[in-house]
Amino acid sequence: MDCLFCKIIAGDIPSDCLYEDDKIFVFRDIDPQAPTHFLVIPKKHIDSLDALEDEDGELVGYIFKKIRDLAKQENLSAGYRVVNNIGEDGGQSVKHMHFHVLGGRSLQWPPG
Repeated sequence: MDCLFCKIIAGDIPSDCLYEDDKIFVFRDIDPQAPTHFLVIPKKHIDSLDALEDEDGELVGYIFKKIRDLAKQENLSAGYRVVNNIGEDGGQSVKHMHFHVLGGRSLQWPPG
């Protein structure tokens, strides 16, 4: 597979893994945009949020519960942001659905 994130999940590309289980892989961003910045990706390859199938709803719910738990673990009690970029105009650079979790500082709006 030519997908960067699938290669990270497989261990072919090293990453700073924060959490892993049978459904998701979580790692710290190599170019952090906040003091805490990690990515949450499903192990199942899904191109983007637009490509979700009805049966993926449970997986997305699971991802958000884990984001909540990891935010607590990373001491983001003052707040954090979850970002999902979809498509080229949305800023998606890797065609594997993923969620950025950013925190550790005040995050401004609009983001850019």
